[in-house]
Amino acid sequence: MTTNRSTTVVCDSCGRKNRVPAAGDGRPTCGNCGTPLPWIVDAGDDDFAEIADKAVPIVLVDLWATWCGPCRMVSPALEQVARELAGKIKLVKVDVDQAPRLSQRFQVQAMPTLLLLDQGEVIARQAGAAPAHALRQWVEETIAGRR
Repeated sequence: MTTNRSTTVVCDSCGRKNRVPAAGDGRPTCGNCGTPLPWIVDAGDDDFAEIADKAVPIVLVDLWATWCGPCRMVSPALEQVARELAGKIKLVKVDVDQAPRLSQRFQVQAMPTLLLLDQGEVIARQAGAAPAHALRQWVEETIAGRR
């Protein structure tokens, strides 16, 4: 299955609007100034492999549910981290109620569950909400440990 979805992202550097595909090779950059763009995508059972497992940058997976209060609280912090680490990570958000196979694959027992994937392999896992600075530190330390 080929995912043709895209989102429009405004470049923080020059203000230019850019289309960022849900799935693709490499890392998205501004077509005008070349600045890395945040890559934030929703995925489910049917398109997760194409969107997340095959992604080149490290993928931060947010396994959440609409009824989960901490999930709604951590979402803006995760999006902030994705913006701050544009070009280094891809944020993939998965509603576990809509993606039971992924919930089972990753053995989700707490909400939210956050994963870091490298080419589909889980390299770090964390349950529960945390502030943006703590999430960023977790991501950066995990990435640094992979080098």
